[in-house]
Amino acid sequence: MAEQTQQVAGVSGLAGRYATAIFELARDAGKLDAVAADLASLTALLAGSPDLTRLVRSPVFSRADQAKAMDAILDRMNVQDLTRRFIGLVASKRRLFVLPAMISVFNALLAQLRGEVTARVTSAHPLDKAQLDAIAAALKQTAARDVQLVADVDNSLLGGLIVRMGSRMIDSSLRTKLNNLQIAMKEVG
Repeated sequence: MAEQTQQVAGVSGLAGRYATAIFELARDAGKLDAVAADLASLTALLAGSPDLTRLVRSPVFSRADQAKAMDAILDRMNVQDLTRRFIGLVASKRRLFVLPAMISVFNALLAQLRGEVTARVTSAHPLDKAQLDAIAAALKQTAARDVQLVADVDNSLLGGLIVRMGSRMIDSSLRTKLNNLQIAMKEVG
């Protein structure tokens, strides 16, 4: 079954193997949603804590220190036992630096199981819920499937959006339009 999951999702590499393992264990235990929630909370914690990011990425910390720190964090988060054992294994193998990629692949496998597609929307300014809902509705109509949005902010866009869904990308950012205008003016001049 692991080979089938990897083939279907295009999953490979270290992150893919670990993500497939936790995905299949969670699915078999009927805990997919709970583990997904734990991993989402952990992702948010990583995004908001430079110290935690340093702990996960830095080879300076020993395997034991990383495992002990992660266990304390997971204890405070009150995560599922399966999530705790998975993170413990990852820490014991000195693979915490790959954790964000593992979580990303896990989320892709979960979206695939649910028949969803993920779209990344990058805007110059934060979008409100109504704007995100409108984008999701338009993408759902195009994809003919449910769409999960991941919203990013990139101030260098100046305005507009960049939407990536699968292999498609729509770039209506002001930065790209200005770059295209600059190229066109160089060709004319």
